[in-house]
Amino acid sequence: MPTRRRRTTTLAAAVATAAALGATAIATVGAPAASAAEVPLTGYELTWGIKQSYRTYVTGFAAGSFTPADGASQAEDNGAFTFVEGTGGYDSTAHTLALGFKGALRIESEAHGFALELSDVRFDSAEAEITADVTKDGTTTQDVPLADVTVTRAMTDMETTLTEEAADVFGSKSYAGAAGDPLTVAEKKAGESPSPAASASATASPTQSAAPAASASASASPSQSATGSPSPTATAPTGPAPSAAGTEAPVDGEIADGRLTWGVKKSFRTYVVDGAAEGRIKVSRGASQAAGNGVFTFVDGKGVHDADAGTLSAAFEGVVNFKGHREGGEYGLDLTLTDLTVVLDGGTGELTADVTSLGETTQDAVLADLKADSADLTAKNDILTLDDVTAELTEQGAEAFGGFYTAGTDLDPLDLSLALTEDADLPGGGTTGGSGGTGGSGGTGGTSGTTGSTTGGVSGSTTGVVTGGLAATGSNVPVAALGTAAALAVAAGAGVVLAVRRRRTEA
Repeated sequence: MPTRRRRTTTLAAAVATAAALGATAIATVGAPAASAAEVPLTGYELTWGIKQSYRTYVTGFAAGSFTPADGASQAEDNGAFTFVEGTGGYDSTAHTLALGFKGALRIESEAHGFALELSDVRFDSAEAEITADVTKDGTTTQDVPLADVTVTRAMTDMETTLTEEAADVFGSKSYAGAAGDPLTVAEKKAGESPSPAASASATASPTQSAAPAASASASASPSQSATGSPSPTATAPTGPAPSAAGTEAPVDGEIADGRLTWGVKKSFRTYVVDGAAEGRIKVSRGASQAAGNGVFTFVDGKGVHDADAGTLSAAFEGVVNFKGHREGGEYGLDLTLTDLTVVLDGGTGELTADVTSLGETTQDAVLADLKADSADLTAKNDILTLDDVTAELTEQGAEAFGGFYTAGTDLDPLDLSLALTEDADLPGGGTTGGSGGTGGSGGTGGTSGTTGSTTGGVSGSTTGVVTGGLAATGSNVPVAALGTAAALAVAAGAGVVLAVRRRRTEA
């Protein structure tokens, strides 16, 4: 795993911890500060969901599961995880707090071939991080840093950023530096609900700081110190009333059905079907393509939606396969996209897919950064509609496509139509104009694709070949290296040059 450097947030975290604990709480310990550097703490809970899109992936595409054990639990509807019986101490000299929690979480998918377990989850405000022992393939690595934490006074809904180590643990390079789920650390009161919102709101009693010395460890609670806060933020996580979004639609819950309409890139479709590739486009597993080599519609969207938080995560069924450059029964282009997923938070987000090219697969490749016209996710008649969501190719997408598209290239916009209840009817039927585009002379035959990664392929023509990947558009095309036929295709306005596999040497 990568070597970790000490974060520059340590001083700020210490200040936040000191503010959270408060001078009143420290005074109740009943001993001079010089002899009370370590204040013992017990009975805490840590609630963290890792990352919502990761949970959706595990239980959705990967057909896997989360299994809490040893006291840990998971909220309903594939929600966040809570680890319990946190113990540790507050350093009144350094003004930092460290806690370890009981509970384990097993994450596994037989379909995608992974199994791991998190245990001994710890939160350290000095290091401003979450760590855990991680067991994979029978080997346990202790104290793996999973997320950096922006420590706050209330210690509720603290922002987290996934680490490079977390990306390795959870199997996606795109997670490194990505926003994780919010983190809450709170003391669990007797008879109190285990939910973090209840823990936070129940600590605002002004009488708790007057506890006798016998309960000193409890009085040093960061959640109780909210009584000294000038703002009522400690009770904020309780959330709005159920009617906050009016009667138009549920403010949060599962997505019952949905459609995603996306054309990938128009110039690419043109190149495959009508350009030098002389190929064809085929859709399957419920996907459809509009007539005239139009855009694609992916169906059976499932996921979660929260109007108040402005978030959604939806995964769609359907496969689209591009084939072209047929030589001797083989294709130089054989690209498949499936398992498309859209994640939005505050109007921005990402599009991921499993991308298959020439027999190799990259799962959950982040193809595009997304931006909607509005962050508003309020539905009407239980239908949420988002039109013309812009899609910009990411660096990972450019790498997945062999480097011929440059990061920042505009892809086709996306349209989303999501039903938030089982009885809500999605409008229209989407773009159901046919099962695939029409091909040129090389556009027939072959299956709908194989499984694999998008790192293979070479660009070329009948007169030459160069190494490469998928395709490129615009002025960045290295025309001189592409060979005569490909260069002519660009000059003719196809706007895209496709990677072609080197022809086998005849024996």
